[in-house]
Amino acid sequence: MSGDFEALRGSNSDEDEQLVKLLEEKIKSLQIEIENLRKELNYYKAEMEKMLSPPLIEAVVLDVLPDGRVLVRSSSGPNLIVNVARHVDLELIKPGRSVALNQRGSTILEVLPQKEDPIVKSMEVIEKPNVTYSDIGGLEEQIRELREVIELPLKKPELFRELGIEPPKGVLLYGPPGTGKTLLAKAVARESNATFIHVVASEFAQKFVGEGARIVREVFEMAKRKAPSIIFIDEIDAIGAKRLDIGTSGEREIQRTLMQLLAELDGFNPLDNVKIIAATNRIDILDPALLRPGRFDRIIEVPLPDFKGRIEIFNIYLKKMKTSEDINLELIAQLTEGFSGADIKNVCTEAGYIAIRSNRNKIMMEDLIEAIEKIKNKKKRMESNLERREKYS
Repeated sequence: MSGDFEALRGSNSDEDEQLVKLLEEKIKSLQIEIENLRKELNYYKAEMEKMLSPPLIEAVVLDVLPDGRVLVRSSSGPNLIVNVARHVDLELIKPGRSVALNQRGSTILEVLPQKEDPIVKSMEVIEKPNVTYSDIGGLEEQIRELREVIELPLKKPELFRELGIEPPKGVLLYGPPGTGKTLLAKAVARESNATFIHVVASEFAQKFVGEGARIVREVFEMAKRKAPSIIFIDEIDAIGAKRLDIGTSGEREIQRTLMQLLAELDGFNPLDNVKIIAATNRIDILDPALLRPGRFDRIIEVPLPDFKGRIEIFNIYLKKMKTSEDINLELIAQLTEGFSGADIKNVCTEAGYIAIRSNRNKIMMEDLIEAIEKIKNKKKRMESNLERREKYS
């Protein structure tokens, strides 16, 4: 009898232990589930706080006042004098820096990370251009001058320091369209191992007050970060035309942009690793302030190629193509008097299309002559249309 009782108690004890283990495992799983639900609840609380919190206002720091307050230009319009929250590092607050303000007290709550304008990001930035001096024909003198005033100071600044001379801060290339101004700038950037930053001056002309000047400032800051670098400003007459006393609000904004460009030119050392090259087809309309010593004080003409230059340019393009042996470079150079380098490139391309249409795998002399006539007629039509527009405008 007592043995049966002991056996029964032993079986009950085993069942109780199993039940306790099951309950302990259940408690653990419930605790894990509670922890997960608590995390999920905190996540949704944080999301609700984000959705219900008022938006911050972006502003640009203009000046830091002696009493610790800051003068800012808010994105909503007016200039404001605001306080700085205690948790914000005052060392980061400098003129030109973007900050975030709260809406009620207009207090700086955060210093925003530095960013590049989308317009600046979209500009052509080439770490190492693929154009060499051998790709340029008929411009030996221009290449020599650029090497002296751009390449040499970037490669050997110690020579200038030893002699005590300062190279030009800026170089202005002028001449008709298509004569190779951009190619010259790219080639000197490659030979100088410099980053090439290509800007069309019309990109500086913005419709909002102060935007053009800010973009100019950001381009120069980017050039300093990527130094050694060359800023190539194409069609500089878009913002560098002679200033007028009376004009529209748009013209006044362009003048503000020009003043910022002049300030940037004045603000760097000619032996720094940033060089400026500008190009224009209309040097006659440029503001004299751009051309005074200390700014664009080296002016280089890039004319239409002469007879020898046209031979060199034809040779550069045709040696990359499959041609017949009867090509007479001197004859086609005579037939293309008044053509620019870009026109000659178009002639070679058009001759290739003529050969393709004739089911030939090489360019013949007659293809080049036909292409020359076609480009000549096209140029005449363009000049005629331009004269007609000027007559009736």
